[in-house]
Amino acid sequence: MAKHDKDATFVGDSRISAKRIPNIAPSYSDFPGKTEPFWPNFLLKEWMVAAVCLVGFLVLTVSHPSPLTDLANPNDTSFVPLPDWYFLFLYQLLKYPWAAGDWVVLGTVVIPGIAFGALMLAPWLDAGSERRPSRRPVATGLMLTALVGIFYLTWAADHEHSLKHSASKGGSGGGGNHAAAPAAPADTSFKADAIWTAQTSCMGCHGKSLEGGMGPNLQKIGATLDATQIADVIKNGKGQMPGGLIKDEAEIQKLAEYLASLK
Repeated sequence: MAKHDKDATFVGDSRISAKRIPNIAPSYSDFPGKTEPFWPNFLLKEWMVAAVCLVGFLVLTVSHPSPLTDLANPNDTSFVPLPDWYFLFLYQLLKYPWAAGDWVVLGTVVIPGIAFGALMLAPWLDAGSERRPSRRPVATGLMLTALVGIFYLTWAADHEHSLKHSASKGGSGGGGNHAAAPAAPADTSFKADAIWTAQTSCMGCHGKSLEGGMGPNLQKIGATLDATQIADVIKNGKGQMPGGLIKDEAEIQKLAEYLASLK
């Protein structure tokens, strides 16, 4: 049966059943060898891959321990903390006068809030169907600007920190901290006397066996300083070392004589 209406022709076919068939998934038995149970076959494979990755990660952590820096020293005022690399761009942003000082709220709340808020609302703000970057100039331009800004700020923060850190550790130029002489290698077989092991505040920087740490190696300090000079350093401090850590005059003299004997 056909019905003509202008230029369109409608054809009806009585062989097509009008009865709706439920949407039932086919039986997996119809596809032998092409399917497998989720448990335990599929999940076991996933667990085995995860176990191999975990073991590999543990091997790396054991064979290459984390590069720890110097021990925390509250008396070291020259230390400049640095955030993790993924926060370096925000750290650098706060160095600019328009995002710090009286405008610190702009750098800590307003700018990051607008950026991350726009990122979360991007699916609703840019709901167009076009997917080619060239056809979406506004979204593409904003994303490229943000990426370039983040990469630049991250690089700038790391670069500035590296320059200042190297300068404080021995870079040239006047007015800065001068580099200390290279530390003498520590003698691992050296055993300190009881007069030293009783000085917990001293061992915190110079080590249990005077091998050095935050402070210099003192295993042969007697070759450069005599007892009087050592006692003066203990009383008044020197460089980043504070004075007055030991109050007893007799104990200071006894410790100074012991250190002066190390040559």
